[in-house]
Order: sequence, then C-alpha cells, then structure tokens
Amino acid sequence: MTARILQNPWRLLLAINAAVIAGVFVHKIQLPPYVPYIHLLVDYHFGFIKRALIGAIVALFTDKVPVWLVFALGGVTWLVTLGLYARLFQKTFGFTAKTLPLFVFIAGSPFFLKNFMHTLGHFDIYGCALALILLLMPAGSLLFVALAALFSIILVLIHHIHLLMYVPTIITIVVIRHYLAFGHHRSNVAFGIIALALVSALFFAAQFLGTMPIPEADFVAYLKNRMADPSRTDLLQFAYIWYQPLAKEISDTWGRLPHNILGVPVFALLIWLHTPLWRFFANLIGALASDMHRRLVIAALIGISLAYLVMFAMVFDYSRWISNWAVCMFVILHAVKMLPARNETPLIPAEDRTTNIFGLILTLIPRVGIVRPF
Repeated sequence: MTARILQNPWRLLLAINAAVIAGVFVHKIQLPPYVPYIHLLVDYHFGFIKRALIGAIVALFTDKVPVWLVFALGGVTWLVTLGLYARLFQKTFGFTAKTLPLFVFIAGSPFFLKNFMHTLGHFDIYGCALALILLLMPAGSLLFVALAALFSIILVLIHHIHLLMYVPTIITIVVIRHYLAFGHHRSNVAFGIIALALVSALFFAAQFLGTMPIPEADFVAYLKNRMADPSRTDLLQFAYIWYQPLAKEISDTWGRLPHNILGVPVFALLIWLHTPLWRFFANLIGALASDMHRRLVIAALIGISLAYLVMFAMVFDYSRWISNWAVCMFVILHAVKMLPARNETPLIPAEDRTTNIFGLILTLIPRVGIVRPF
C-alpha cells in the first residue's frame, strides 16, 4: 500500500494541501490585519478617492467596523474563489485520477489558494474571482463584454493597481472567449474599445485625482470614528497611503530594490518547480488549431507579464505580484483550453517520479508571502 501511495500520491498530496491551508489560516488570524482593516474604514465620505469601494460598501451596512470583519469577508471571498475554481476545473478538465496531478499543481500551488489565504483581506483575490466568473459564464453576446468592463471598473475602484494586475487577464479572456470564439465586427470591436477607454480613464482619475482632500490628522480622526475599537490606533499606521503620490511609491520601491531583489532567485526556483504545469500549458498552446490564435495567446501572455514588470517597478510587494502573475497564467490556461485544438494535449503524467517530487515540494510550501519570499 505504501509503495502504491508513493507511486501515485496525488490524493494524499491533495489532503496535505488542505491541512496546510488550514494551518495558514490559523497563523493568519493571529496577525494584525493592518492594510486590509483600514481598507474597510475608508469610504467616499469626503468625495471620490482611490481604494474606497469596499469600505463604502461596508459603510452601507454598519457604522462601526470590527476587526473580525476582515477575516469574515476575506474568508467568504476565499471560499467563493475556491468554489469557482473547482467548478471551472470540473468544467474544463473534469475530476478524474488522470486530471488530479494537474489540479494539485494549480490549486495546490503556493502561488494560488494558499497565498490568497496568507493575504486574507487584501484586494488581489477579487480580480481572480471575477476572472473565474468570466470563464464560467456564456460569452456569445455583448453583455459578456459589458460585464467584463463592469468587473474591471469594480476592480479599479477597489484598487487602481488592478489595471495592471488583473484587467489585462480579463481583456485576454474577453478576446479569447468572445472575439476569437464568436468573431469580431465593427460594433463589438467599437464597444470593446470604448469600454477599455472608460476603464483606463477611471484608472487615471483614481491615480491622480483620488488623493484624500483633507489633512491626514482629520482623515485619521474620521477613521477612528468608524472603528469598533478606537484604541487600536496601531491599525491606522498605513493611512499615509491615501496621500502618497506615485513618485513617492516608485522612490520607495527603488530604495528597497537592492534588498528585495534578493528574493528573485527564490521566485525563479518556485516557478521552475511548476515545470510539469508549464510544459502542459506550452503543449496546450502548441496544439491550437489556428496559428493566429496561437500568436495572439503568446502576445497576451507577454502583455500580462509586462504589466507585472511595471508593477515590480512601482510597488514593492514582490511576493504578491509574482503570485498573482502565476494565478493569471493558471486562469489563461483554462481560457486557452476552450479554443479549438488540432489534437488533445496529454495531461501531466500521474506516475512520473520527477513530477511527483515537484508536486510534493509545492504541496509542502505553505505560501509565497507579501513582500519577500515566505
């Protein structure tokens, strides 16, 4: 029996992943929810400002925000994302013994659900969840393009950095699922261009016009009034980010670069450990029936990666950015599988020794982190 498990360990690895996620959750609730908590306090009380949509929605239901709400909202969002991804995987590949290695490499990746658990309450996961919804819903009408635009607007209002983080992936999904699958003509192309222009304009408005218009001391006093426990002033230490201009963010990032760049070899190692998954993805792209589809997918992957490169130059949360980049690759993999192919791509082998070792290592890594690895 032991030999059989070692030869085909994927059910065991799935169970270990579940245990690791539970451990990450227990560890997470013991940490102070600095940035996620303050995001629940900030709303549009003083006019249009950046990073205020979630707080504005919370303000519709309560005047006082308890700390536990960070974990409640974050936990529900995480569970919804897990459910969406499980449904997508079932729809795309199905749950069988042959597809289990692929599921473990994606869902058990330290870049994905485990890291979203570690960053519980942060805004990254909303982009992933909305992208998954777009992969699950019908895409034949302009309503799909309109909904993708609405999702992008919501993401930019949650945090304007989503224009680089998940909006390029959403655009890729729209192109693959609507324009490539159902054709493009003047009306739907024009609609898509207008939608993209609106989202871009909103980003620039949030970036350059969304600064808090009152003195920081008055802003902090307002936030204290919204706290269920105003004595927890330690949770307000990041109020300055609503005043920090882009130039200061870039300056801080480059100032930390010599230290943070030391994590790049670790990121490279983590990416390398996903080699069986990347090989399957490359074969999936290579098997596409249309050369044009293949070129467009490769161009989209390059575009998404360049957007993350810009993020690396602007904001120093490197572990989060590399993790979300990997999640975008996982999401696009599913989108590519929906395109016509010349032949069926072989799945990740379930009994390959190297693949099993890589899968075990990834399973045991609990998360990637927020700024630096682990």
